[in-house]
Amino acid sequence: MLSKTMEKAINDQVHWELYSAYLYVSMATYFEDKGLMGFANWMHVQDQEEKFHAQKFYNYIVERGGRVILQAIEAPPHDWASPLAVFEEALSHEQGVTARIYKLMDLALEEKDHGTASFLKWFIDEQVEEEASVADVISKLKLVDQTPGGAFMLDKDLAARVFVPPTTGA
Repeated sequence: MLSKTMEKAINDQVHWELYSAYLYVSMATYFEDKGLMGFANWMHVQDQEEKFHAQKFYNYIVERGGRVILQAIEAPPHDWASPLAVFEEALSHEQGVTARIYKLMDLALEEKDHGTASFLKWFIDEQVEEEASVADVISKLKLVDQTPGGAFMLDKDLAARVFVPPTTGA
C-alpha cells in the first residue's frame, strides 16, 4: 500500500505526464501551422509516449491500493519563435520531468518503499532516452540552420518516427 504522501506525489506525476502530452500536442499544432508535418509527427509520437507514461503511473496507484485523483491541466504555450525554440523548450521540459522523477525516487527511498523505487527505475532510464532524443533533434536543427532545404530534409526524417509501446517492464 502506498503512503498518502507517495500517493499524492504519484498523482501529481500523473498530472504532469498529462500536461506533457498536452504540451506536445500544442507543439504539433505549431508545426502543422508551418507545414512541417514531419516535425508535427515527432511531437504527436511524443504525446503518445507521455500518455503511456501517465497510464503507467495511474495503473501503479491502483495496483498499490491508492486512488487516482485527476487535476486540471493548464493551457500550454502555443507559439514559438522557431522550430529550434520549440525543441529547446521540449528539452527544458524533459529536464524538468527528470527532476520530478528523481524527487519521486528520493521520496520512495526516504520512505523505504522499495516497490515504488523499483517501479521508478524504468522511468529514470526512460528519461535518459527522452532527453537524448530531443537533444539529437536540437543538434540536427543547429546543423541545418544555414543549409537551404535542410529543415525540409529533417522534416522528412522526423516523419518516420512511430510510437511503439514498450513491452519490457511496461
